Amino acid sequence: MSETIEVNVHGALSQIAQADWDACAAPEAGDGGRADDPFTSYRFLRALELSGSVGPGTGWQPRYLTAHQDGQMIACAPLYAKGHSQGEYIFDHNWAHAYERAGGRYYPKLQIAVPFTPATGRRLLARPGHTSVGRAALVQGAQQLAQENGLSSVHITFCTDEEARAAPDLGLMHRMTQQYHWHNRGYAGFDDFLASLNSRKRKMIRKERARANGFGGTIRTLTGDEIAPGHWDAFWTFYQDTGARKWGMPYLTREFFDHVQDTMRDDVVLVLAEREGRPVAGALNFIGRQALFGRYWGCVEEHPCLHFECCYYRAMDFAIDHGLARVEAGAQGEHKIARGYLPAQTHSLHWFNDPGFADAVEKYLEAERAAISEDIEILTEYGPFRKAKVEEQQ
Repeated sequence: MSETIEVNVHGALSQIAQADWDACAAPEAGDGGRADDPFTSYRFLRALELSGSVGPGTGWQPRYLTAHQDGQMIACAPLYAKGHSQGEYIFDHNWAHAYERAGGRYYPKLQIAVPFTPATGRRLLARPGHTSVGRAALVQGAQQLAQENGLSSVHITFCTDEEARAAPDLGLMHRMTQQYHWHNRGYAGFDDFLASLNSRKRKMIRKERARANGFGGTIRTLTGDEIAPGHWDAFWTFYQDTGARKWGMPYLTREFFDHVQDTMRDDVVLVLAEREGRPVAGALNFIGRQALFGRYWGCVEEHPCLHFECCYYRAMDFAIDHGLARVEAGAQGEHKIARGYLPAQTHSLHWFNDPGFADAVEKYLEAERAAISEDIEILTEYGPFRKAKVEEQQ
């Protein structure tokens, strides 16, 4: 086998065969099952592109990388030229300000990521048997692209633990952040989960669920063909409301949800609350092989505890019923801890064209990792689960 690897840059996913991309992004789905990560699938990334959610005018310009060896595509990466730091959820605004105060130009930068999606998954996508050489080729290709075009940096966000451990060998700096994830400990049902909590949190959750389900309407959990095209009209209204409050404007276009309906509805769980014949709130989740990924929530009516029910408890129900190992409920939110979502490490990798700036960032990251690790330890201790000593006394 030849050791020569050719790395190419593509401005559109249509320039890459879907079978080749998915063979790198989700080789585990070759058995007919689900992908570990639905967001790096060809269908999801193409939906972003076709809907105009990424591309000209969005600040996310596709520059997909592919690596070929002996005529076969062995690796690929969802790379974007970024004109800002919006929609990333790994915040580097302070780095940008410091870089520009020092006389540099931080934007555009290169980002290996799934746009608008703070969910952990592989970012350096390689066919089985080509992981090491494929990763190295993709990173070197991204760095060369940055150097040739005078770009400040390369960032790989929400990568896996394994990719984070490989960072030193790839010449990348490791950043640790945190989210809140719920883990299914083989629960037979939601009551089984409740039994694992201390009595105060158990009573709180029961009250919240009762209050939410008594809001004066019905709550439905829909997936696959249960989801009708018209449901997305309601959800678009919810999404716009949330986007206006959080980001100033929605990241995704209305057309994106039409593409999801056409190509990914079997990978979606849509929770809809309806009152007097119309949807008033909803939560959107995507299904992976091992996890349910909570993505968006919105409403046109405020009802107590409805957010907790639609976003957290219904997601737990679905994960238990379908044997999923965890629920990732998105970025931020310490209020999730009381509801069984505990702190979890998330990772990103970084490279800077300027060695001096890279040294300064490395020192910052070392201190930040220590602080994040301490926060996770403390917050986990305050989780809602029964302690071993309490159980023994009972």
